[in-house]
Amino acid sequence: MKHQFIIENAGGAGGIIGINKAAKARPDGYTLMLYHIGMSTAPALYRKLPFDTLNDFDYIGQVADVPMTLIAKKATASANFTEFLSYIKANRDKVTYAQAGIGSASYLCGLLFMTSIDAQFTQVPYKGTGPAMNDLVGGQVDFMCDQTTNTVPQIKSGNVKVYGVTTASRLPSLPEVPTLDEQGLKGFDLVVWNGLYAPRGTPKAALDKLVAALQAAVRDPAFKTRLAELGAEPVPLAKATPESLRTLLKSEIDKWTPIIRKSGVYAD
Repeated sequence: MKHQFIIENAGGAGGIIGINKAAKARPDGYTLMLYHIGMSTAPALYRKLPFDTLNDFDYIGQVADVPMTLIAKKATASANFTEFLSYIKANRDKVTYAQAGIGSASYLCGLLFMTSIDAQFTQVPYKGTGPAMNDLVGGQVDFMCDQTTNTVPQIKSGNVKVYGVTTASRLPSLPEVPTLDEQGLKGFDLVVWNGLYAPRGTPKAALDKLVAALQAAVRDPAFKTRLAELGAEPVPLAKATPESLRTLLKSEIDKWTPIIRKSGVYAD
């Protein structure tokens, strides 16, 4: 784009604060929102939203798919996932799981993980991934599950222990880390997709320019290399379109709504 971008991490309320801020921004092409799978779960998780998930945004396109990793504080004694799972089940009343708020990727992974192991544990909500990760690294909470873009640097620096990845196949960035599926949680497969949005009413000329820039980015070798270092993958060119993102969001809302309603968890 040949322009400076200012990145504002608007955390809190499982992303709702940031989404609402973007939805209410001036639709001039200068405010964009990059957000993940949480866009599809918010309608089921919240009884009342200050925005319309499907209709308050113009769509630019999908950007990247990001796997997740199950990590624990460095002092955790378990040598492998089997031992760690036994520890969780034996200490379910005191083990603590950090997540970035209801609707966040870490919250969704925790929900799916509890369902898969048929055990409950205490979830500790934070106002964003940053504070949650800080407390995990500091040993104030026991474990969490979050996107590789957040966890790989901590794993490679030795600040946390890693017990598995959430995808069906191992990750090139963490080839030595087995999947949760191969360690006994059959069918466990969770990838966090990310999309780029603009406030509804953004001029078509601006949207066309942004779509073209996104499509150039997902083809850029440097962009691909940087995402690979973080354990993420840019989407194919066919997915970096407004139509593809809108279709994905609608299908993911249809997928997650019954899962969340069955869990009985709602946020005010």
